[in-house]
Amino acid sequence: MATEFDRQQGRFAGHVFRDPELLIQALTHRSAGAPHNERLEFLGDAVLGALVAESLYARWPNADEGTLTRARAELVRESSLAAVARELDLGARLVLGPGELKSGGHRRDSILSDALEAVIAAVYLDAGLDTCREVVLPLFEKTMVALASGRVSKDAKTRLQEWLQGRQKALPVYELLSESGEEHAKTFLVRCALNDAGLAAEGQGSSRRAAEQQAAEAVMGLLEAPG
Repeated sequence: MATEFDRQQGRFAGHVFRDPELLIQALTHRSAGAPHNERLEFLGDAVLGALVAESLYARWPNADEGTLTRARAELVRESSLAAVARELDLGARLVLGPGELKSGGHRRDSILSDALEAVIAAVYLDAGLDTCREVVLPLFEKTMVALASGRVSKDAKTRLQEWLQGRQKALPVYELLSESGEEHAKTFLVRCALNDAGLAAEGQGSSRRAAEQQAAEAVMGLLEAPG
């Protein structure tokens, strides 16, 4: 798949850009100066969400809203997008500032996922929604096939909440412990506590939501541990 990507020639996953500057901007992190990819990332997030929702709706005619929502969340979450970006070898083609280059920003999930969303927006702006659909959806085909309708795993926060509600226990309390790093590369540390059970665990991520999910997963591990 990586051979289908060329920044200089303006080619991505079989699509040849009429305006190669769009692709270059999509691969330029804010640490490298303007024009960078943050606005494209915003647009790409919305375009990808719509394309994935449309595909799932057509593929799974009997799935309810909750199942479709969980499947979409699984497909477009940061780690899933970063995995697709790695298959494309996107990190090697990013334009990063000296600080991000030194810290290995081309390997970071948050930067890779944001860049993929930006590239998706670039394809959309360059050629329209139909072409974007043809280019983007095959990148997620393997993951879509792996997701079984009606058996999409729930995220950790949802599983923890349902576990507690099923036992008439108080809901967890999430507390932001710290927020560090530069604006474009923050790290969040969150604590998830079950006050009535005396259990707590911490999670770390590139967003507060990701940190909360990790903390909830850790608490679930404590609850499900034998003995």
